[in-house]
Amino acid sequence: MDIRIKTPEEIAGMREACRLASQVLDFVAPLVKAGVSTLALDEAMEGFMKENGCISACKGYCPRGFTPYPAATCISINHVVCHGIPTADKLLKKGDIVNIDVTVIKNGFYGDTSRMFIVGSKPGILAKRLVEGCYEAMWRGIEAVKPGRPLNDIGIACSKVAREEGFSVVHEYGGHGIGRDFHEEPFVTHFDTKDNSIILRPGMIFTIEPMLNAGARHISDLRDGWTVVTKDRSLSAQWEHTVLVTETGCEVLTMSEGYPAVPEWVTAKH
Repeated sequence: MDIRIKTPEEIAGMREACRLASQVLDFVAPLVKAGVSTLALDEAMEGFMKENGCISACKGYCPRGFTPYPAATCISINHVVCHGIPTADKLLKKGDIVNIDVTVIKNGFYGDTSRMFIVGSKPGILAKRLVEGCYEAMWRGIEAVKPGRPLNDIGIACSKVAREEGFSVVHEYGGHGIGRDFHEEPFVTHFDTKDNSIILRPGMIFTIEPMLNAGARHISDLRDGWTVVTKDRSLSAQWEHTVLVTETGCEVLTMSEGYPAVPEWVTAKH
């Protein structure tokens, strides 16, 4: 397995790209309102990227067996797990839970992050619990990152939160190494694989992005070739940060001024 250990110069480049990716979400946050189309949000974010000297890594992205992705971002609503395609006729409604996933390219480096938004001021009880539980799962996974520990510790930490909250973890999608390429090794699961063969080392950079479903973990693909939904049409949530393994723990690269508050138990430990 080719896991790339980043040089100090590469880490500096990643910090800039990741900071910009998170700033895209800061920018779009006040625009996420009822009645707004997902295409309008996507176009606004792409414009912000261009104004800040970066481009979307998603637009035109085409893994083998896929058609090119048509938009600058992924916007996934309610039972959409990931890769929701922005369109002009998809309008946000009060109570919707929305994941916006952004990956930018800046000076050859990729910055990747996603964030959940709740449309309106009165979310459903289950929707609120799911969004908050997924956020907790991501941060528990981040706190498990320590040099010398197995990568699988992340999955153990994320799945423990999901299990305690009564949610399920999507198995087919997970985090990934990232740097000068969009997707690098290792693949980061958010459940316990019982595989402790990959050991975390300083200089590794990867995403932690648990996808939690309110119902069963099983998913299905829509005919557009990209959109992934829960098979039982239950609600789904995802949060994503890009992290750097350091000599003593990890550094979250996709923080920004407008990012939601870090859980108190995290700040209390540092």
